[in-house]
Amino acid sequence: MFAPMADPFHSAAPPEPSGAPAGAGGIFVTGGAGLIGSALLRRLLQQPLPVKALYRSSLPVLLTPEEQARIEWIRGDVLDTSLLHDALQGCRQVYHCAAVVSFHPARRQQMYRINIEGTANLVNAALAHNVQKLVHVSSVAALGRIRKGETVTETSEWSEETNNSHYGKTKYLSELEVWRGISEGLPAVIVNPTIVLGEAPWHTGSTALFKKIWEEFPWYTLGSTGYVDAADVARAMTLLMESELTGERFILSNEHHTYQRLFTQIAVSFGKRPPHRKGPAWVMELAWRWEALKAMVSHSEPLVTRETVKTAQTVTHFDNTKLLRALPGFAYTPLPVTIERTCQWLRNHYQLR
Repeated sequence: MFAPMADPFHSAAPPEPSGAPAGAGGIFVTGGAGLIGSALLRRLLQQPLPVKALYRSSLPVLLTPEEQARIEWIRGDVLDTSLLHDALQGCRQVYHCAAVVSFHPARRQQMYRINIEGTANLVNAALAHNVQKLVHVSSVAALGRIRKGETVTETSEWSEETNNSHYGKTKYLSELEVWRGISEGLPAVIVNPTIVLGEAPWHTGSTALFKKIWEEFPWYTLGSTGYVDAADVARAMTLLMESELTGERFILSNEHHTYQRLFTQIAVSFGKRPPHRKGPAWVMELAWRWEALKAMVSHSEPLVTRETVKTAQTVTHFDNTKLLRALPGFAYTPLPVTIERTCQWLRNHYQLR
C-alpha cells in the first residue's frame, strides 16, 4: 500500500575526502545514500579496503560524520559513463545499489533510464576494468509477484502476466544487463530482496510506511509479502562478494506477514493505534486517486498509487532457502527487532514524543 521512493536524503554537504588511498583492492558502491547503500557502507567500513561511494545530492544520514569522512564520495549518477570509468580505477569489488524505486507515473521515464541504462553502463565499465566481482541489488519484483498459490523462487521467470508494476519491469530488464555481463566474463551475483526495512528518513523508501503508522493511518489490506532487514541485505551481499559464487541470484527474505500484522507491530512499537479498518476495493480505488490529487497540489510523490493498491491486495510467498544453503550460519534478524530498532531511530532522528 505504499510507494517506496529513491529521492536523495537531505543532509550536510559532503566532507572532504579522507585521503585514504583508492588504489588496487578498492571497493565502489553506487546508491550510497539509499537504505541498502547506507547499511552496506557501514558494514564495509569494518574492513580495511578503501571505499568509494556514488551519491546524487546528499550523504546518508545513517552514517556518522566520522564514518562519512572515511569514504571517498563521488557526486553524480550511473548515467555518466565517464564518471563510472574514473570511479572504477583500481577497484576490484563493485556493489550496485543505485536505483529509482517508484510507482509514480511522473517518475517512470527517469526510473527506466536509471535502472536499465544505468545498470548497462556500470556493467560495461566493470568489464572494461576487469573487476573481481559485481553484486547487483535487484528485487523480487523482477521475478514476477503475481502468482496465485505459487511460491516464488530464484527460478521463477518474469512475464507481463506475473508483473504488477513498471518498477518490476525495470528491475527485470536491469537484471538482463547483469546476465549479459556474466556471459561476457564478468563475475557477478544478484540479490532479490523483498520489502527492505531499516533506518532511513521517512519521506523515502519503505520507511514512508512508518510515517503513515505514526500518523495513525486507519486502513489495512489482507495482502501479504516477505520482509528483510537492510542490515541483513548488506551482510548477505558482503558474504556473497567474498564467496566463490558467481552467475547466481538469491532471494533475500526473512519473515512472511500480512500488511495488517506488520502495521500493527509498527504501531505497537510507536505506541500508536494500529490500522483498524479493512480497506475494501472501492475505498482503495478512492485512496489512490485522492493521494494522486494531493501529490499534484503539493508536488510530492504519492504514498498510495494504482500499482501499490494492487500489490497490497496480493498474497505472495517467497522461498528464502537458497541463500541459507549457500551461506551456512547466516541468520536473519527477527522482524520485531528490526521494527523496534527502526522506530527508535526515527524517534531520535525526528525527536518524536
